[in-house]
Amino acid sequence: MLKFYGSHMCPYCREGRANFDAHGIAYEFFDINESLKNLAEFLDMRDHLPVFDELKAEGDIGLPAIVKEDGTVFVDWEIYLQELGLPVVYREDAPACGLDHKNC
Repeated sequence: MLKFYGSHMCPYCREGRANFDAHGIAYEFFDINESLKNLAEFLDMRDHLPVFDELKAEGDIGLPAIVKEDGTVFVDWEIYLQELGLPVVYREDAPACGLDHKNC
């Protein structure tokens, strides 16, 4: 089962989870804002894995971070769905996170 590290406050995480739910993709959600354990696990990945290097250079938090059963970490749920041959479903009611950080 996938491990999905994110936050209920993160619009990208909400969209990713909504898409996984719509497609029946099983995952366990770890909200980094709900426990220090979840935050520490996420930060350990973020601080040590090269998949986060470009995101950190841009000042991005790196959420969502999703861990496959084999330990591989990916940060782009849309590409993951495309690789599975599944369409990305965009919700019209989902707030967008803007460059001005409104709705984030």
